Amino acid sequence: MAHPGTHAQSHRGLTAVDGIKVGHHTLTERPTGCTVILVEAGAVAGVDVRGGAPGTRETDLLDPAKTVQEVHAVVLSGGSAFGLDAAGGVMRYLSERDIGYDTRIAKVPIVPAAILYDLGIGDDPTIRPTADCGYQAAEAATTDPVAEGNVGAGAGATIGKMGGLGRAMKGGVGSAAVTLPGGLVVAALVVVNAVGDVIDPSTGQVVAGVRTADGDSLADARILLRAGSSARGRPGENTTIGVVATNARLTQAQATVMAQMAHDGVARAIAPSHTPNDGDAIFALATGLHPDVPNLATIGALAADVMAEAIVRAVRAATGIPGYPAARDLRAGP
Repeated sequence: MAHPGTHAQSHRGLTAVDGIKVGHHTLTERPTGCTVILVEAGAVAGVDVRGGAPGTRETDLLDPAKTVQEVHAVVLSGGSAFGLDAAGGVMRYLSERDIGYDTRIAKVPIVPAAILYDLGIGDDPTIRPTADCGYQAAEAATTDPVAEGNVGAGAGATIGKMGGLGRAMKGGVGSAAVTLPGGLVVAALVVVNAVGDVIDPSTGQVVAGVRTADGDSLADARILLRAGSSARGRPGENTTIGVVATNARLTQAQATVMAQMAHDGVARAIAPSHTPNDGDAIFALATGLHPDVPNLATIGALAADVMAEAIVRAVRAATGIPGYPAARDLRAGP
């Protein structure tokens, strides 16, 4: 049975990469939550952070010049900077299973994280993801097809805030994957909480974003920008965060390039993107289970493709909440 808030799907999304599990925990008291990507056997990781207002943990460790080369999980969370606490719960989950970087004295799980701002969604901003949210998401992690829409870190995600929150729409979680004939897999999972509109790159049409003044249709942020409008979202309140992954064998420097190239997918599918009001961050994971010598240019290009596809899927899978209709609720814009 499909998860509530998702499309029934034949594809697996990020879990198409062997060695990766995905789990969500969605809070019921307020639309927020966290999403955990588990790589219990370890994965080489990189990251690329863009936009003017990021909220992250352990990203410095992913610099190719640093000592630790592998991570054991990545956490994406709502709750603004408070949501970074969710990573502590994932560390506890992994530590209980003796998973982590071996320091001889103890195994220390390496768990980078990124957050989005959703404190204005719902009635009580003091309700936000905690370490318990991360632990429960890790317990729920599975290799099943990734649940999409209003789940986990996407529960309180909104988009299209150029006209203010009164004209915004519902964002969410999306995931996509591609498998080449030789067995190479590249996949993405993303949480879309952007200032801008989501554009379907295959058509150039707005899927969801800032609404017209009457609220009934899409205004198209690209048209508004050329008419002299400016983004109204405040710094720190908008973010697209995600993970791209492959079964290829990459170095940490190559994984970093993969994350950098994946941002092209964000730019194709969100307009405007990487603004001073966004905290966009993409992690890259390489499990190394595919035996062939990797072609980094191909892997990076595919990472951009699946990232763009996942962004579009996120808003198409989303369901409306009070004050924030979803793409499925509106007629087409201009």
